[in-house]
Amino acid sequence: MEFFRFERDIPFMSWGKYTTIISVITFVLAIFFLSTRGLNLGVDFTGGTVLEVSYSQPADLSAIRSVLTTLEITDVSVQNFGSSRDVLIRLPAKHELSSAKLSEFVIDALKEADHTIEIRRIEFVGPQVGKELLENGALALLFVSLGIVAYLAVRFEWKFGVAGILANFHDVIIILGFFAFFQWEFSLTVLAAVLAILGYSVNESVVIFDRIRENFRKLRKAPVTQVIDNAITRTMSRTIITHGSTQMVVIAMLLFGGEALYYFALALTIGILFGIYSSTLVASPILMLLGVKREDLVKPEKKQQEEALP
Repeated sequence: MEFFRFERDIPFMSWGKYTTIISVITFVLAIFFLSTRGLNLGVDFTGGTVLEVSYSQPADLSAIRSVLTTLEITDVSVQNFGSSRDVLIRLPAKHELSSAKLSEFVIDALKEADHTIEIRRIEFVGPQVGKELLENGALALLFVSLGIVAYLAVRFEWKFGVAGILANFHDVIIILGFFAFFQWEFSLTVLAAVLAILGYSVNESVVIFDRIRENFRKLRKAPVTQVIDNAITRTMSRTIITHGSTQMVVIAMLLFGGEALYYFALALTIGILFGIYSSTLVASPILMLLGVKREDLVKPEKKQQEEALP
């Protein structure tokens, strides 16, 4: 079912030079911010203390943050956990204080502000564990990327695998660049969002690549640019409906999910928007640069040679 019909093919490939310049600029800027500012790694990666506390009434998160600010504890995460009365507090590691002393210090201050507080859980994340999580996360990104390349190369052709992974890699770097520039906290949930975007973007690329392969078989006399433009235009209705409905859910998480889901939804929002852009205006121009042609996907028909009669 198509709710959005396009009578003429949209000339996406004629914009290829401009979109390539935009992509290169944003990619270089993202690399620059990652190398100069770096990621603001959360407690999951750097190590620290996680406190789960409960109140007899809905907790005032602003008041809790104010208490921690008076203790000169910065880069702290305070969020509801499960219900409005349960609160999850993530404290960064302090070199001058042990994790046990820091948690005791914070608990005393919170009890002084509200005597109804109840301690549910205290966990210590060492820097070594955080380092291992970061390394495992990087390996997960690597293996997912290699899997995408292998899948696209087997299903289509190696040029499609290269174009798809470069487009997806573009999305990942852009997301990380945003987090580096604004110094948003990068946690395990954000890493999960990045991995989800990899799968989400490759799905969009596969749909477009399928249409390109189909067009190479149908539009035998059409130039490659027309084949790709027609393929992308034919998928636009699906793209608008699919990504639009997905983005509405993500925006709902972003606005109403609380601090626990805020950066997760923010990473998904950036990834979805750039995923649409990269699938149409990054992957396809790369295919053109790699010299994709009909013979890459459609085997030439063998002409039947008539045998000469004796």
